[in-house]
Amino acid sequence: MRAAVRSGLVAAATALVGAVAAAPPGAPAWTAAPAAGRPYAYLEGPAGSVLQDTLSVTNPGARPLTVRLAGEGAPVAFAARTVTVPARTRADVPFAVTVTADTPPGAHRGTVRATAAGRELSVELLLRVSGPRLAALTVEDVRVDEAAGGLRYTLVNRGTTVLAPTLAVRAEGLLGTVLDRPERALPLTLRPGERVTRTEPWPDPPALDSVTVRLTAGAPGAVPAAARTEAAFAEGPALAGTAGLLLAVAGGGYAAWRRRRSRTQRAPEGATP
Repeated sequence: MRAAVRSGLVAAATALVGAVAAAPPGAPAWTAAPAAGRPYAYLEGPAGSVLQDTLSVTNPGARPLTVRLAGEGAPVAFAARTVTVPARTRADVPFAVTVTADTPPGAHRGTVRATAAGRELSVELLLRVSGPRLAALTVEDVRVDEAAGGLRYTLVNRGTTVLAPTLAVRAEGLLGTVLDRPERALPLTLRPGERVTRTEPWPDPPALDSVTVRLTAGAPGAVPAAARTEAAFAEGPALAGTAGLLLAVAGGGYAAWRRRRSRTQRAPEGATP
């Protein structure tokens, strides 16, 4: 499809080169603008389409002018990247913008730049992508990464709009809450279909506990998404202290049992235990 579009652009560019009136002395320098005298180029269509427009380059000078064309902020394809405009002539150069399938609905901006004779002109490109706007976010693959000292998780944009996600974290242990971070904005944006894996710092987890961690992710217009994981913490010193306590309790119980048994064995005959 792109080859056909390019072939059509080249043919259109050849057909749209026309003469203009001779420029009087002191005429302004060359110009570049959207065709038909519009202040900017405006394109509209759905994601996955190829949209076309025309750039008019006018050379009022007495010599041919070679102009280099480029696009920024949008995937722009020209009939030719370099165009030579004869003296006192206007060249209408077709160009096409490919709207990729993952482009979210809404307004987007770009720029068409023309450079010649040490001068550069910019033409604003406004692109409106049609289609339903759906904000949907999921949080996945949550786990405790003790080696990194944090919580690993993945955010996925399941909708058709760019999302600015937020995150809230809460962890409950056997004796109560061990981590509670209210909702806050994350320093990233997600395009439709994009996924990113992040680490939430947790430098001081409990030394000895069984914990349930819950992450809740949100974004404007999206239903909050939650995921959970469980982890058991048992560091060496805490584990040793707990084991020592258990041994002390068990040892005390055994000693009491031995004392009771010894008194029973020494009781005189006929005595009631």
